[in-house]
Amino acid sequence: MSLVFGKVLLAASVLLAIVGCAQTDVLPDDGFVDVPGGRVAFRTMGDRDGIPVLMIHGGPGSRSCTYPATLKGVAESRPVVMYDQLDSGHSDRMLDLRRDAVLSRFVSEVVAIRAELGLRELHLVGHSWGAAVALEYLLTADTTGVRSVTFMGPLIGTDRWLEDANALVAMLPQDAQTAIRMAKETGDFSSPGFEAANAAFEAQFLSRGPLDYRSLPECIASPPGSARLYEYMWGPSEFVSTGTLRDYDRIDRLAELRIPTLFLVGQHDEARPATMLEFQALVPGSVVKVIPDAGHMMNVDQPQAFNDAVAEFLSTVETQR
Repeated sequence: MSLVFGKVLLAASVLLAIVGCAQTDVLPDDGFVDVPGGRVAFRTMGDRDGIPVLMIHGGPGSRSCTYPATLKGVAESRPVVMYDQLDSGHSDRMLDLRRDAVLSRFVSEVVAIRAELGLRELHLVGHSWGAAVALEYLLTADTTGVRSVTFMGPLIGTDRWLEDANALVAMLPQDAQTAIRMAKETGDFSSPGFEAANAAFEAQFLSRGPLDYRSLPECIASPPGSARLYEYMWGPSEFVSTGTLRDYDRIDRLAELRIPTLFLVGQHDEARPATMLEFQALVPGSVVKVIPDAGHMMNVDQPQAFNDAVAEFLSTVETQR
């Protein structure tokens, strides 16, 4: 769920097609797509001959800038389309959080991008909160042509996410656990003790890092993430949810999926591998892949293993058709 992001996408003149258009021969490199509430910025990279991947970033309030440098292996065989969700990165800011910061509107971004870019066939990849968007899209939209979905360290249900997070918090030093408990009791998440505990949690389970966005050229060029959107929808930290997603849960609907499904998770992920195995049991024919020595930001921690896992899954899906 963390704040993660995308490159300078300012060539705004390449909006294509409308719903029902034919697959484009050449996808534009970058531009904007009109969505409810404003415009979202997208970028395309990679070989143009394969079935495209649509990458949905985490957050809420994150951005797509970590993916251009860490999806190069996947892009060797297909286009990879990345975009900044509304209020994130190079996309427009939300003017009304109550109206726009809702899951169904984020699903409408996927619908609009598919239509504008003519993505008749595609593979979905959703990271963390982006997995919730991908799942909601599969449950509520016209999914004709969606060949597969990959859930990276997915948020599928908030209670289950927090259950996993609490188990991980219990692995932190005692002073960190005490600071977290006090913050929850008082509602003060700004104390130095809580901030130190949060940093300790992220260092173990977010990225085995350090996670330095300055090392990624696309992130240097990207506007920052939206902390206000993260706090409004999620809360003050990865292991405390006080926002509008507090009651989110689609675990009981996983069984409705009827496309090839990969649960991809870091060995030390916030979304624990044991939980992915439980989700796998709910989705007929689904696969779990654990990336060794990686946290939630598995694409940054272990980019080669991450690319290999995704590329192998997509190849298997396409050869089985």
